[in-house]
Amino acid sequence: MQLVVGRIGRAHGIKGEVTVEVRTDEPELRLGPGAVLATDPPAAGPLTIESGRVHSSRLLLRFEGVRDRNAAEALRNTLLIAEVDPEELPEDPDEYYDHQLMDLDVVLADGTEIGRITEISHLPSQDLFIVERPDGSEVMIPFVEEIVTEIDLAEQKAVIDPPPGLIDDSQAEIVSSREEES
Repeated sequence: MQLVVGRIGRAHGIKGEVTVEVRTDEPELRLGPGAVLATDPPAAGPLTIESGRVHSSRLLLRFEGVRDRNAAEALRNTLLIAEVDPEELPEDPDEYYDHQLMDLDVVLADGTEIGRITEISHLPSQDLFIVERPDGSEVMIPFVEEIVTEIDLAEQKAVIDPPPGLIDDSQAEIVSSREEES
């Protein structure tokens, strides 16, 4: 199975280094020296990591055969893809790969069916489950432990405890600090 583990950003310096937007919780495992990564677009790869370092809180990588700024800049926006055994699990028991969460049934604690996870959106502040409801509509569920209370891979379900209004607009609580004018 292939997992996107990073996206190449701009060139850094003149010796072929690039910045990398990390898209894995295990960069030391997936983006270490010697790792061979497929790419999207496929014509850019495969790429073998020669070296890596952190500079100003950004991961910088150098790939074999990429020796100057022009070659590094040509890789900009290329996705880095690692081959992962589908049976492999993350080290932390509270972490999941996207493929493990796709198609899980989303239910409330009382068993009420909400829908099925069709997509996972990775945002800077948190991840979102895109859930398709039985009627075909979609709802976005923040993947935070206060809302997603349980992931049961054996039962293929995610149990949620949504705040009022997240699932049903009619239950939304409107809070305003302004006084109503008469």
